[in-house]
Amino acid sequence: MARRTGIGGHQSQRAVTETWLTPPEVLAALGPFDLDPCAAPEPRPWPTAAMHYTWPVQDGLALPFFGRVFLNPPYGRALGVWMARLAAHGRGTALIFARTETEAFFDTVWDEADACLFLRGRLHFHLPDGTRAPLNAGAPSVLVAYGRDDAERLATCGLPGKFIALRGVRALSRPPLAPAVADQTWREAVVGAMRALGGDASLGELYGVLEAHPRAAVNRHWRQKVRQTVARAGLPRVGAGRYRLAA
Repeated sequence: MARRTGIGGHQSQRAVTETWLTPPEVLAALGPFDLDPCAAPEPRPWPTAAMHYTWPVQDGLALPFFGRVFLNPPYGRALGVWMARLAAHGRGTALIFARTETEAFFDTVWDEADACLFLRGRLHFHLPDGTRAPLNAGAPSVLVAYGRDDAERLATCGLPGKFIALRGVRALSRPPLAPAVADQTWREAVVGAMRALGGDASLGELYGVLEAHPRAAVNRHWRQKVRQTVARAGLPRVGAGRYRLAA
């Protein structure tokens, strides 16, 4: 939740605070989380997880990671260390700047993460009292998912941006969809994908199968169409975010 800026940090170098809070709408779209290992000090205007290690009073790098982790790490040279710790834990989501060319990004994101969501535009972080910062972050941001569950949450969270599956999420497609027919309806396409996935699938798994469908190729909002079709078809929901093909 807290971020200590280094060169290229939020706002300007004349900023009056070093603590920048994650926008609550980002947390609402991705949560709930079990642990924030570098949370802002109290009083914090909203929680980021069920448990907080308060940076720098508590050194989250020296304490155990558990459950689903949300990480908005201190920026600067320490960022790579925090990201490596989350990658080793293997379950959670980080919010960082999209410095895609850096060594830390290659080592801990391109080579280790399961998925990324490059956010559209630039975020407005919040000040320690919860008020929205008047200026944007000064650079684009990316959400980085580790583990299948967090990758699926990124794929279905609804935050505007570009979702990219890296290593683990590709396995979501499992059996390939049979060659699609261009004149299939969306309902036929979704039912076919559900059958290819064994009749039980999450939205993320459906996306993995249907992204190659001809209808998706000509509709930039195809993920919305998939969600809409699932809702209209009345597919029974089984568990968190999973649907089953009716008999």
